[in-house]
Amino acid sequence: MSRRRARVLVGLAAAAAAALVVGVTVLQAEDESSAPETEAGESPPPPLELGLTVRDDPQAEALRDAEQLLEGGDREAARARFEELLAEDPGLVEAAVGAAIAAWPEGTLSRLEQLAADHPASGVVLFHLGLAQLASGDREAAVASWEEAERADPDSPAALRAEDALHPEFAPGRPPFVAPIEAPAELEGLSPEEQLAELARQAKAGGVEERLAYGIALQRVGHPASAREAFADAAAADPASLPAKVAAAVGRFDKDDPSQAFSRLGPLADADKGGVVRYHLGLALSWIGQVEEAKRQLRLARGEALNGFYGREAERLLDRLEDVEG
Repeated sequence: MSRRRARVLVGLAAAAAAALVVGVTVLQAEDESSAPETEAGESPPPPLELGLTVRDDPQAEALRDAEQLLEGGDREAARARFEELLAEDPGLVEAAVGAAIAAWPEGTLSRLEQLAADHPASGVVLFHLGLAQLASGDREAAVASWEEAERADPDSPAALRAEDALHPEFAPGRPPFVAPIEAPAELEGLSPEEQLAELARQAKAGGVEERLAYGIALQRVGHPASAREAFADAAAADPASLPAKVAAAVGRFDKDDPSQAFSRLGPLADADKGGVVRYHLGLALSWIGQVEEAKRQLRLARGEALNGFYGREAERLLDRLEDVEG
């Protein structure tokens, strides 16, 4: 994997959040019913998202190559590649999922059901089983599979995608904690896995900023439960740190119960310094479609720190929200 890709995965550039919220109002207008039918009256094949955000070993690269074949429309080549990988390693769950999806509709559902029985704690299996059930017209079963993915494998990209599927009225993913923290020099040239290990080491040995940096990286690679824990550790390391309190609140965001974040962010607003609270309130509100209140909070953040970091980020996010609504 290239060093550029590694920086994208766990680099700590601060302005990423603005790009993530662009689709929020569009999502609210979308039909929440099942996927559109093809011209032949059949449901289109379910998508594939293996969530290989960190691994960069040869097996992971081969899985990504097969996934890209499928995304490019070459289903037969993708299926053959996944089957090859499965023959090399019969226990490779991601290859089994990919082969089942690529074979749609030929045995896809039964194969994924068997995988779920064999791997009941695999979020990637349960998420794709739900997609296949939805494509087969069984929304109730799909919802049950996605809920199980969240419960069984909560610290995974698959759980986040299952949460997205269960809450299409919200923007994809979760609002991130955003901070003016630069990537440590020690990360240069490391693989994503090595970067996470180094950030974990620094978090254990360091203070608030190191723990926030680790939490930000964990959010970016789709480990929400671990990110929540890292942010909580940062707040425990310095109970007076307002950014750490904000991060701990943002880390508790859950689409099943967004109040877990808002009930903690709201009381911090009176003590806001530099716009950190108002900015994250606006960001989280935009995620759940409360656009007007989000704008109000972002304007307050901009006024609080007109030339500061969160003032600039608030301005950027306001511009994106205006573009969407326009």
